Amino acid sequence: MLLLEELKLDLENYIPKIKELYDTLELDKAKKTLEELHMQASAHDFWDDLERSQRVLQTTGLLESKIENYNKLSQKFEDCLTMIEISIEENDEQSANELVKEADVLKNEYEALKLTTLLNGEYDSHNAILTFHAGAGGTEAQDWAEMLFRMYSKWSDKHGFKTKVLDYLDGDEAGMKSASVLIEGDNAYGFLKSENGVHRLVRISPFDASGRRHTSFASLEVLPEIDDTIVVDIRPEDLKMDVYRASGAGGQHINKTSSAVRLTHIPSGIVVACQTQRSQVQNKEYALKMLKSKLIEIKEREHLEKIDDIKGIQKEIAWGAQIRSYVFMPYTLAKDHRTSFESGNIGAVMDGAIDGFINAYLVDLSQGKI
Repeated sequence: MLLLEELKLDLENYIPKIKELYDTLELDKAKKTLEELHMQASAHDFWDDLERSQRVLQTTGLLESKIENYNKLSQKFEDCLTMIEISIEENDEQSANELVKEADVLKNEYEALKLTTLLNGEYDSHNAILTFHAGAGGTEAQDWAEMLFRMYSKWSDKHGFKTKVLDYLDGDEAGMKSASVLIEGDNAYGFLKSENGVHRLVRISPFDASGRRHTSFASLEVLPEIDDTIVVDIRPEDLKMDVYRASGAGGQHINKTSSAVRLTHIPSGIVVACQTQRSQVQNKEYALKMLKSKLIEIKEREHLEKIDDIKGIQKEIAWGAQIRSYVFMPYTLAKDHRTSFESGNIGAVMDGAIDGFINAYLVDLSQGKI
């Protein structure tokens, strides 16, 4: 029974924390805003301005999700405490282990919700577009790029997010040269923005018959998905579109027609491509979203007044020093060079256990250390 008594005290300590989280999330303000948005949506002329109505519905959905997530967590803590109290009264020691597991899950959910309070950037709530590029080094680097692709796909699955492959270019012998994926879910960009940069791998290469140690690099670009409610002024004459027959991931149907689309923004030299959708129209739509996201991100990063000011993009987005190293040999360690957060369980990291790195980055960012 001592275990249950200790567990009860532990969870009771979370009750004031949960109440404090209510204020930190500004849920009173969120509820008031939600009422105003519902009133707007009920107006007879609501759908007259489609762009405005879409913004209202998008904001409504985000606020409803925010409030619902808090209410669910608060109720779960109350339910778990009630179950513990019942088990103590009935002297039911058999339920102790199960309640301990449930309490651990709840504490993790609390930490995850608390972390969202750090996501206050303009695009943090958006979906994320991830673009992978293998570095120099041929097959070794291409295999590393695919390993990263798998790692983020696993992370996405763990969080209940949806992963949609937009473009995929196979490697010469193994792995991949490049790929673009869309991660769909609440705050996907807010969490994944920390992963933007160069990732370094150190291991005994499976492609080296001599068994030598190799160092490989791959870059990851993370951008928020820009939806149709955000206007980006791209002149038609500044776009060059090429169509070609798709290859690689996406299913056999993509090889039957020249439906893949490559868009080039002539003034900046930015090139984006999409090949995994079933039609040329769909591929163009996704490619245009990717282009808008890149232009917006660069414009804001460089504090430019307009899209037309973006020049020499190839140099602007060139690789810098690696943000993280993944060492498989002579020891196992994944270490972030910005926050110094590290994990010795390299297998778990490669299976998507990267929340520690993301959390450390967001905390340091909120404290102005990054």
